Amino acid sequence: MREVITRFAPTPSGPLHVGHLLAAMQARRLADAHGGRCLLRIEDIDVTRARSKEWVDLMYEDLAWLGIRFDGEVMVQSSRFGAYEQVLVQLRTMGLLYPCFCTRTEIKAQIAEMGRAPHATLGYQYPGTCKHLSADEAQARIARGDAHAWRLDMQRVQDLVGCPLWADLRRGVQRCVPSDFGDVVLARKEMPASYHLAVVIDDAEQGVTHVTRGEDLFDATHIHRALQAVLGLPVPQYLHHGLLRDNTGKRLAKRDGARSIASLRAAGFSPQDVRHSLRHALARGGIWFI
Repeated sequence: MREVITRFAPTPSGPLHVGHLLAAMQARRLADAHGGRCLLRIEDIDVTRARSKEWVDLMYEDLAWLGIRFDGEVMVQSSRFGAYEQVLVQLRTMGLLYPCFCTRTEIKAQIAEMGRAPHATLGYQYPGTCKHLSADEAQARIARGDAHAWRLDMQRVQDLVGCPLWADLRRGVQRCVPSDFGDVVLARKEMPASYHLAVVIDDAEQGVTHVTRGEDLFDATHIHRALQAVLGLPVPQYLHHGLLRDNTGKRLAKRDGARSIASLRAAGFSPQDVRHSLRHALARGGIWFI
């Protein structure tokens, strides 16, 4: 039996909050249950969100205060641009990427005209406007410096690999239908690799066998499974856990003012207090009262 390897992979765009703590504890707990390892990865590739070194330093301080340990070296995504570019070149060579010159505003307008609603998790479903550009026109626009993203042609992916399966430890075997998710962006000028691409490459590089993360990322896993299939990468098992919510049922998240670990520490709570409250929150269906 192969060693179980999990990972905790926060984005340093602000202080760690209680949702991060839940994710870290789930990853550590699963690894420990199987005598495995839990790795730490810093997902700082999105320069529009990931901020200064002080956030990373505070994150390390919070994790140490909480007593959550990790195994092995820390992987930092911003040091891996070359690895992501190699995969992008591979996908272009396979004819699976195309340049998209549409702005977000244009895409929203196109979708509104088609009567389509935005996807709850993956953003706006791209209607495929630039997929139909000729190779000559696309190359001419790139040559003159037009801003563009690189999109994955999900119908071609499906034609190539079909509808691969993946396993969620709570929901059972899942069937990925790539064409259901629209042509997702894998890279753009301000982001050399998207979350979707980087997480798949990094999980394979680190030998991750079990991915634990919030249920809000369940749909994204279908995209990751499609990428694993076309790239011939190992397929982890997944555990999408519930999310923390306030007493009105609203999800606790950084953008919603979720309590940061640093603020709890400053308020006089001990690591034991925070862990105890988290366990009680899970017993109440994820309702957090601190």
